[in-house]
Amino acid sequence: MKRLLAPLVLVTLALATGCASQVLLSPEDRQKVEKDLSTGPTSVRYLKASSYLTPFFGDASKRLLTAHPPEEVRLLNDTQGNPINPGAVQAMLPAGTKVRVLKVEFPTAWVMAERVLYSPRTQPWVYLDIEGAPPGAPVVLVLPPMSKSREDFLAEVDRHLLPQDPAPRIAKLQPRFQEAIKQKKVVESMPEAAVEMSWGMPERISRSLDGQQVRQEWVYPGGKRRVFLTDGLVTRVDEGTAPAAAK
Repeated sequence: MKRLLAPLVLVTLALATGCASQVLLSPEDRQKVEKDLSTGPTSVRYLKASSYLTPFFGDASKRLLTAHPPEEVRLLNDTQGNPINPGAVQAMLPAGTKVRVLKVEFPTAWVMAERVLYSPRTQPWVYLDIEGAPPGAPVVLVLPPMSKSREDFLAEVDRHLLPQDPAPRIAKLQPRFQEAIKQKKVVESMPEAAVEMSWGMPERISRSLDGQQVRQEWVYPGGKRRVFLTDGLVTRVDEGTAPAAAK
């Protein structure tokens, strides 16, 4: 009984402080995901979009990988409900950079009790070894917690980490678009696939028909950055200030 007392106390404390498990996947699916991603050839992946390395909020022992600038990161809120900036950009890694999945960590009650309070501790973390990244603390990709199956979770990983090297597709782009992706920029006439490689997927997309033309507006978190496309090609890029709130 004495040997069981400490673990029972820890679990009780975790539940009492709001650290109930946030995992929707079954234990069997979690084991399959961990095996799928951290062993064998599927552990080798490639960045789908040019991404930043930043601090990991209040946890100095890790670094965050994100396709969005720090001011657009929407992973953790303060007590007023406002998004917390994880910290200044430390490095930028272009789309197609090779990575290896080291492990997947799901937010069980036990795991959350051990995570730093001011971190996105209620979400799954994927630990990565990134080719060419500056040396430092382990790098973590934070994923949404809504996945209910192994297939859902792997599809979410694919939104960030490609299983196939995108180099052949990137090589088919015009040199100026290839350079823009490396510099995480969006330029006029860029095809939408290249926009996604550079800036990542937007928060929302509005589509409309103008005669036979399909017009799109890609809006990134916070509404500051917007990309306008016609028939899949960029016509305008807006990096101005976010629009004022309606009164």
